[in-house]
Amino acid sequence: MPESNRSDKHVSWLSVSLRALYKPGTAAMNTGAKEIEEALAEVPMLDIHTHLVGGKLGARGLHDVLLYHMVVSDLYAAGCPTGARLTQFPNWPTREETHARIREAIPFLPHIQNTSSFWGMHIILRDLYGWHEAINTDNWQKLDSLIRERADDRAWHHSLLDRLNIRRTGTEIARRGNGEDDDRLQYALEWGFFTRCQWGEFDTALYELERCWGKTPESPSPIGSGARPTAARTIQSLSDVHTAIMHYVNAIPYQQVLATATHVSTDIDYRLVSDGEMESALKRRAQAGPAERDTYAAYVHEHFLTALEKHGDKIIFQFSFGAEPLPFETGSRLNQRTIAQLAEMIGRHPGLRFQCFLASRHANQSLCTLVRELPNFSLAGYWWHNFFPDAIRQIMAERLDMLPANKQIGFFSDAYCVEWTYAKAIIVRKQLARVLAEKINQGQYSRDEALAIARAILFDAPQSLLGMKPRS
Repeated sequence: MPESNRSDKHVSWLSVSLRALYKPGTAAMNTGAKEIEEALAEVPMLDIHTHLVGGKLGARGLHDVLLYHMVVSDLYAAGCPTGARLTQFPNWPTREETHARIREAIPFLPHIQNTSSFWGMHIILRDLYGWHEAINTDNWQKLDSLIRERADDRAWHHSLLDRLNIRRTGTEIARRGNGEDDDRLQYALEWGFFTRCQWGEFDTALYELERCWGKTPESPSPIGSGARPTAARTIQSLSDVHTAIMHYVNAIPYQQVLATATHVSTDIDYRLVSDGEMESALKRRAQAGPAERDTYAAYVHEHFLTALEKHGDKIIFQFSFGAEPLPFETGSRLNQRTIAQLAEMIGRHPGLRFQCFLASRHANQSLCTLVRELPNFSLAGYWWHNFFPDAIRQIMAERLDMLPANKQIGFFSDAYCVEWTYAKAIIVRKQLARVLAEKINQGQYSRDEALAIARAILFDAPQSLLGMKPRS
């Protein structure tokens, strides 16, 4: 047979095969996102990162739902006068503060009904409190009272986690309380943030070391905290820097925490800094600017990682990436230099595992390529400026195509109350269902394979990467 005839016959056979595979009405074409979403409800999940408080998992009032920081950003953008968070943990906002902020926010709610954060709030109020009305000046107090009635109902809070099939939740060790929810929670250390920039500050790395020096783990400095409390000790010399770093590393309760969660700022130049450069920069602290900021942070960070690597079998270096300070919150920003330096940083410490929470959608593909070549690096979830449905779907699809299932974690809520855990789990589940349905329909996965992959990234990977232990 002539070569051309063989080629034509092959093309004809391939066309028939593809038509059969994608024939309208077949299972390959008709697997719907709703069907997958219902199946995902049976897949167990682990929520690796929240800010839930042991013994007080639920919302304390309407403010914890309506004024979650992502909704506050929506309201501020719409014209609400206040863009700051409410009083932050370990303190609790007063009823006077929360009520004043709710009244201030209500006129701007109609302007944010289009946002996905508002959708999350709607999911909470509809599903958990049976509330279907628009919030206004006449009814908000009734809703506030309804939520406050459940504030200390721990059995109900636990039932919400069970309803989501969440088998364990991660939070800060400083929020453990008296251990009331140790059977539900596991912990990470959020304490010193040596490489997180604060608005208008240039010696943050030194201050964070001073704040922790001689102390036991406590809550981190708030974002956009402004005036900072005076630290009990002051770093005067290079020897002080090393002493403070070793105190920090030795104070970590390795038997109680899975990770040390921090932030890596894209504004910092993570070059290797010599002792001499650091000593010289310490003398300029009173006049510190961006150059000194970079010197302090890069030096402290590299020596911290070196010391932490000796405990690399006990802890993972978990960090957020791609969110930089604005007067109240942050904006999504990340440059290529930082991504390159991140790769060098991870490569220099092969005995320490690194895991990233990314807030920059466009950088996801770059970080995926790093994970493919750095065995001690993994990615988790959709953080802050990525927690929007379209971004979540894009990131999911890229990671599923580029990374092994055991190098990515498919969910964390970053919630401050269990109600927002609920909303975010529902939103993520809906997005994962759409992504998996598309891959099923293009012939990439079977339905069973898709659900097995979902289980791998939602349940199995948090166990293998972080050591989370699900409740039975």
